[in-house]
Amino acid sequence: MPKVIIIGHGAREHTIAEALVKGGAELYAFMSFRNAGLDELSEGRVKIEKEDNFKELINFIKQNGIDFAVVGPEAPLVVGIADALEKAQIPCIGPKIEAAQLEGSKIFTRQLLDKNNIKSNIIYEIFVSMDGVEAFIKELGVENVVVKPDGLTGGKGVKVYGDHLFSKQEIIDYCQKLVKNGMYFIIEEKLEGEEFTLQALVDGNRVVGNLLVQDFKRAYNDDKGPNTGGMGSYSIEDHSLPFIDVFDINEAISEMNKVVSAVKKETGTEYKGFLYGQFMKVKKGIKLVEFNVRLGDPEAMNVLPILKDNFVDLCYKILDGNLPVKLNFEKKATVCKYLAPEGYPVNPLRDQRIIIHKEKIEEIGAKFYYASVYKKDNSVYTTTSRAIGMLGISDTLEEAEKIAEKGVSFIEGKLFHRSDVGTKKILQKRIDHMKFIQNQ
Repeated sequence: MPKVIIIGHGAREHTIAEALVKGGAELYAFMSFRNAGLDELSEGRVKIEKEDNFKELINFIKQNGIDFAVVGPEAPLVVGIADALEKAQIPCIGPKIEAAQLEGSKIFTRQLLDKNNIKSNIIYEIFVSMDGVEAFIKELGVENVVVKPDGLTGGKGVKVYGDHLFSKQEIIDYCQKLVKNGMYFIIEEKLEGEEFTLQALVDGNRVVGNLLVQDFKRAYNDDKGPNTGGMGSYSIEDHSLPFIDVFDINEAISEMNKVVSAVKKETGTEYKGFLYGQFMKVKKGIKLVEFNVRLGDPEAMNVLPILKDNFVDLCYKILDGNLPVKLNFEKKATVCKYLAPEGYPVNPLRDQRIIIHKEKIEEIGAKFYYASVYKKDNSVYTTTSRAIGMLGISDTLEEAEKIAEKGVSFIEGKLFHRSDVGTKKILQKRIDHMKFIQNQ
């Protein structure tokens, strides 16, 4: 039985851990605070420590004779956790620091795509001062502006005209705020279309994609409110999306392969781990929104629970550089709905008790994953981030959505969620939007 350690503390890591245990691993966990799901799956083989404390991590791994590590979140990856583990001769599922800049630096990514003529790239300019900002806004047109700070922002730093910024002055003010904070930033063209997520495993040479997922970034129903880390996501039983065709999927995989090759060419680093491509289907083809160097949260919950392949075996194949050509999944639809503390993401309530009726959730066939909650005196409490991911799995999207929504009703606390995630109504809205764009 291989000994495997999961690094991270959220619902994504809970999901990965479940897949590792299902694949036959003896699980260990290294996390900044005690996730109840990880605690249970690892049977208490846990170290509570900051996830970028590499010295403590390596000591814990060596003390327990662990075979390999799986890194869940992006933050430790972009500061070199995979490098530190490799130096200590510990195999790691997760890219090294140079490759992790695909998520750690939007500037690195856009320039890499530019230099290597990767066609899903878009029009952009890089700034560190206000010099040239107004001229570039004029060139793009105010209504076509997106401002992105460089570095990790937890999905909350990007500001889009029409969604977060509503005038030229508001764009200027936001750029000035970034300059004042000493941040590099990108202004890029606003894309019009429908986003989709393609997550993949990468073994250094081959990118093996899995089923498509669409997530919900906005806090409230009908895509209202501020951006969040993600309020939910869905996948359909045919593993595609109704507004995406086979050509789009093949194009996305091709672009991801080109990027992995470009990273190796530019940095000399083989990319090994997970790669998440956030693409947008526009009138003519697909464009890259961003790359993430880990599985999505919540999107991992749509994928791993219906994976038919042994996940531990796949991890070994990533490390050995011999992934299969394709992955195998149950022909099921999935809907994940995130419960977050009231006030999230602007002014969330914290330290609020949550009551989870586990038996009732199990009875209806739903699954739940602990996110940013902590356990104290056998009770679960909120932090200031998303609390619980609720997952419905069924033969159809409609039924999966009903299961997830029913599951939500069995959790008590000062929480809210988007009840429209995965519904027929919101899916039809996406389909109609894409048709409108293509017919313009």
